Amino acid sequence: MAITAAQVKELREMTGAGMMDAKKALTETDGDMQAAIDWLRTKGLAKAAKKSGRTAAEGLVAVAVEGGKGVAIEVNSETDFVGKNAEFQQMVADFATAALKVDDVEALKSADIGGTSVEAILTDKIAKIGENMTLRRLAHVAGGNVVSYVHNATASDMGRIGVLVAYSGDDEAFARQVAMHIAAADPIPQALDEAGLDPAVIEKELAVQTAKALEENANDKKPKPEQVIHNNIIPGRMKKFVGEIALLNQQFVVSADKITVGDAAKAAGVEITGFVRLEVGEGIEKETEDFAAEVAKAAKG
Repeated sequence: MAITAAQVKELREMTGAGMMDAKKALTETDGDMQAAIDWLRTKGLAKAAKKSGRTAAEGLVAVAVEGGKGVAIEVNSETDFVGKNAEFQQMVADFATAALKVDDVEALKSADIGGTSVEAILTDKIAKIGENMTLRRLAHVAGGNVVSYVHNATASDMGRIGVLVAYSGDDEAFARQVAMHIAAADPIPQALDEAGLDPAVIEKELAVQTAKALEENANDKKPKPEQVIHNNIIPGRMKKFVGEIALLNQQFVVSADKITVGDAAKAAGVEITGFVRLEVGEGIEKETEDFAAEVAKAAKG
């Protein structure tokens, strides 16, 4: 019988199985939903459903570079122990290589590795290793040259923080220093330069600094003329703000000299044209539970 997309969707929601596995289960059982669930259970593919609600905020970021293109992916697990698992590392490395040929996470999930989709491979590993895992993010850069850097590397080209830098010029060592800067910078750069920053971010900060400067001036025993506030103080504060979050305006942490990344690049004869920075678990809210509560829960069974 013909298997509908609605049936596949329903089975996936019930079991957490991959799309192709759900379709195969329904095909093998002539569309019988309960039989399909049992079929998935016998294959170990339905176990993922019990784990899908658990927070996966650990894992690995992996990078891959091929010619003038670089890609970084984040694959999450529940514990950092899994990040040290050789099977998990090999899977992440394979995903990163496959990611060079696609544009986004959804396309990567459907990508083929040795005759099996990435999504199916991930589902199988969830069942085998016993933790919830997610293929969370994919980001890429392209340029004349691309260099990668991994901070706190667990294995080759993977670790807690992965950085890619696209550049033109011949000084690869300098470009890698920029990648190291991006990994270590505080605050983390949000764009290459001021032009690349989100206008909404600039507008919000301008409103904050304007209100702050006007209030401070109103409370000052010797208030400054308003044109001084608007023409000097506020622009100065905005320049500082941009210098903190735009990469080329940041002070280059790798250098002992007080020089910006942009000026250091010019001195090295390099033009930085793009970058990517991924860190494991950033933006994910982790559930915390004190040890006593954890023991009490275990005691209750």
